[in-house]
Parts: sequence; structure tokens; C-alpha cells
Amino acid sequence: MSTAPYTIRRSGRARRARIQVSADGVEVVVPKGLPLREVEPFVEEKRRWIERTLRRMREAEAEQPRPRLADGGEVPYLGERLALEVRVEPGRTRPHVARRGERLRVAVGAHGTEPLRDALERWYRRCAREEVAGRLDAAVARASTSYSSLQIRGQRTRWASCSSTGAMSFNWRLLLAPAEILDYVVEHEVAHLDVHDHSRRFWSLLGGRCPDFRQHEAWLKRHGQSLRL
Repeated sequence: MSTAPYTIRRSGRARRARIQVSADGVEVVVPKGLPLREVEPFVEEKRRWIERTLRRMREAEAEQPRPRLADGGEVPYLGERLALEVRVEPGRTRPHVARRGERLRVAVGAHGTEPLRDALERWYRRCAREEVAGRLDAAVARASTSYSSLQIRGQRTRWASCSSTGAMSFNWRLLLAPAEILDYVVEHEVAHLDVHDHSRRFWSLLGGRCPDFRQHEAWLKRHGQSLRL
């Protein structure tokens, strides 16, 4: 029985072979010294898990439709769906994105998905700083604590982080999720200002501030891979 198509990537940091299943497909990460003949048996051994993971991703995407990047398409924004109005203006060097109610007007300098995706990501990053900063300031005020800095990033596997010095980092792709998910991730990181690990004390503290945290964690685990442009 054949497995799903996959790509192979060698990594100098990998100590053993591992499989990553994402919206981009199936990738097998292998140590530099691993013979390629060992990859196919390894993938076959994990076939059931790969198929199960891909099936769950398809089901999750059916519940959370992916963005349609084209004129007349739509993108998600904190639980809303924004209709895209795209204009291509040859010679334009800087894209322009402006929201008007439930519409998002985008002007780019070239045809194709990539210029549109790049323009939208820049816009989401700018919006993420405002959306996160307001929630973060309110959350630390409620918790009677403080943070030292805020960064917006685009990590592939992390939604947010809080350093021991209070430096906060959030993934702009959280804006593709419902608003309550972003609210939860903010509360999660603010709780780390008091408890830096995931001990029982941490979850008890978080539960007092966000009683539905298990539900939101489950949503992110199920739908996180689909939060992409």
C-alpha cells in the first residue's frame, strides 16, 4: 500500500529521522549521515500515523476554510471573513492594503499569488502588533505584572513565547484564528510571567484567568496547521 508523497530534508541538527506533516505536505527530516535507503521503510512504518494526521487536517480544514487569495476571494480575521478586492497596478513598488468594513482592498504591482500573499502578510503583521498590544496591556494590568518588550514573528511551530526577562513574542498568524483564541494565547503567556514552566501551578493560575483554556488548546491543536495564507 503506497504512502502519501513526501519530501526529504537533511539536517545537521537532527539526531534521528522524524516526520513533519503540515499544510505544505509531508516532510521527512533526516540526519546528514543517514542512508537514503532507510527513509522509505521508516515512512512505511509511520504510514498509519501519516494517513491519520492528514485525514484530521482535511477534516479541520473543512471546518475552518482556508483563505482564497484572489480578487473576489476572502481571508479570515479574528473570526470574521474579509472579502478581497485586488487591483494589479504594474509599476507599483509598494503594495497597499486598506480595510473598509468587511472588505480588504489590496493594490499590488504584479499578478500572481505571491505578491498578494506578501502584501497581506505585511498587513497582518502590522495589525497583529495593535491587536496583541491592546490585549497584552489589559492582561498584565489585570494580573498586576508587566512585560519588557513585544515582537511579532511568523514562526512555523510556535504561537507565542515569554522569556525570563519578560520579552513577549506572538505569531501574526493568530489573527487568522477566532478572537477568543488570540485572547487565550495572550493569557497563556502572561501567566508565564509568574510561572515560567508548565507545572500544575501554572495551569491552575491560567485556569483561574481563562476557564476555557482546555477548549482553546484543543482548537489550536486541531486547526493550527490551517492558519496560513
